[in-house]
Amino acid sequence: MPRDMDDIAYVSDQAARARRLFSAVVMAALDDAIKDEEKHGTGITGIASWARSRHGRTILSNAGIDPDERTVALMIDYVTRGARGEKAA
Repeated sequence: MPRDMDDIAYVSDQAARARRLFSAVVMAALDDAIKDEEKHGTGITGIASWARSRHGRTILSNAGIDPDERTVALMIDYVTRGARGEKAA
């Protein structure tokens, strides 16, 4: 249990770092799905099944993303458009 403001700030900073780490995992999964969609045509089904799986829901939750069907639909739309992060930069 944090005792003073420095401890509270440290815990909050660690939580933010963890969320950013899990967000990077989600973005990597989306980039991989886009690559799979371009090469084999299996990216949409792959990202949908990953996001609906227990592991995927846990990763999404830890990233601060609500793991519901709306999120899955938006991820599918993102993969369909093929807007990879490295192309946008």
